[in-house]
Amino acid sequence: MLKRRWIWIMIAVVVVLAGVGGFLLWRQTRAATATVATRAVSVRKGTLQVTVGASGSLEPVRQVDLSFEVSGKVAEVLADIGDTVKAGQVLARLDTTDLEMSVRQAELSLKSAQAQLDSLKSPATTEEIKAAEAAYYSALAQYQQLKNTPSEQTVLAAKLELEKAKIALDKAQGDYNRVSWRPDIGALPQSQALQEATYNYQIALANYEEAIKGPSQDELAAAWRNVESAKAKLDSLRNGPTEEDLAAAEVAVEQAKLSLEIAQRNLAGAELKAPFEGIIAAMNLVVGEPAVSPAITLIDLSQFRITVQVDEMDVGQLAVGMPAVVTVDALPDVTLTGKVERIGVAASSTGGAVYYPVVIALDPTDALLRAGMSANVTIQVQELTDQLLIPTWAILTDEMTGRPYVLRQTASGVERVNVQLGVRYSGYAQVLSGLSEGDVLVATNQTGSSGTFEPGTMRFIFGGAGGPPSGERPSQQPSSQQQQQP
Repeated sequence: MLKRRWIWIMIAVVVVLAGVGGFLLWRQTRAATATVATRAVSVRKGTLQVTVGASGSLEPVRQVDLSFEVSGKVAEVLADIGDTVKAGQVLARLDTTDLEMSVRQAELSLKSAQAQLDSLKSPATTEEIKAAEAAYYSALAQYQQLKNTPSEQTVLAAKLELEKAKIALDKAQGDYNRVSWRPDIGALPQSQALQEATYNYQIALANYEEAIKGPSQDELAAAWRNVESAKAKLDSLRNGPTEEDLAAAEVAVEQAKLSLEIAQRNLAGAELKAPFEGIIAAMNLVVGEPAVSPAITLIDLSQFRITVQVDEMDVGQLAVGMPAVVTVDALPDVTLTGKVERIGVAASSTGGAVYYPVVIALDPTDALLRAGMSANVTIQVQELTDQLLIPTWAILTDEMTGRPYVLRQTASGVERVNVQLGVRYSGYAQVLSGLSEGDVLVATNQTGSSGTFEPGTMRFIFGGAGGPPSGERPSQQPSSQQQQQP
């Protein structure tokens, strides 16, 4: 009886142990299943493009506000808004009446100055010397005559005229006094005779006073200057011009030429011409009204550029000459190319973020572009071809050293491999050392999914429990040939 009881006890212990062992084995199997359930990827070679994206609007490379170089009223307007004009085509004119007169006057002044210079350079003739001598002696005689006045004869004649006028005045006064009592005295001839006698006497008195006064110092100085001028001209003809005379004459000619050039330029400035082939974008002129500034706006639609604002975190990667791909919202089927032309050095702030202007010059295109169209720009910063690439989700970091590593699947299990990485961008990383093409990397998760990574197309193809349902296309990452946004 006791033996049977021990048998049952032993059976119970075995059942309990078997249950516990089965439970533990079930948990271990479940844990192992969760552990080996991995996300896998094969290391492959491919191309990694690093890009910077931004947006802006199209603007013509050449746009100019035209204005007249001179003021005046508008005489002609020869173009209108929307017209296509050629380089050098006249677009408008001002009234040039006064400007043409200024040119004519400047031409005459130049001829006079040139003639004076030519005269100095040419030897004087006998006739010219004789004429200069006559002019000199005449000026000298006039000076002497003025200096020696008044003469006794002049004073005597003036005195006699004064006395004669006094006698006539006394006689007229006596005749007037005899009839001055009459009421009609103003109408009598005695009144008129008195007035004439008084006037003649005043003239004679002024002449007498002038005769006895003689010439003033200013009159003598002016007469002597005439003598000196005549003498200088005579000496110049006899001895030829001095270097100073020639230099002064040459300066006069140059000044006259400059005045003529200014007048001609002002006349030419009354015409407004197109500096390049383009389209009239604005017209602010009215015939008969004064010209305003700017008068006309001209734009060249043959070449465009885009100014975009790039974040301060990205602008340091850019350099002049980097290629860019541009898409235009209004032309979804058109892809444009260009390059970085300029990178601004002054920043602007928007909403706390700092941006720098970057100018993209577009390559020539036949697309029907218009100023102001919205555009998206992708600048290719770097292109790494034939590189070992892995997705960034496969990269782990050692908590102690901070170095990156990955988990590589081998025939005997999973091993840890330290790797050296290069460029990381848009979910992918360049492998510099530590891995070889074809290596399979794993990352533990709870999805039970596995897959193959094909860097050549930047694409994952998933399978298993975590993959897409049968008949559905696998999810696709951006292609290496597509523009990627950071």
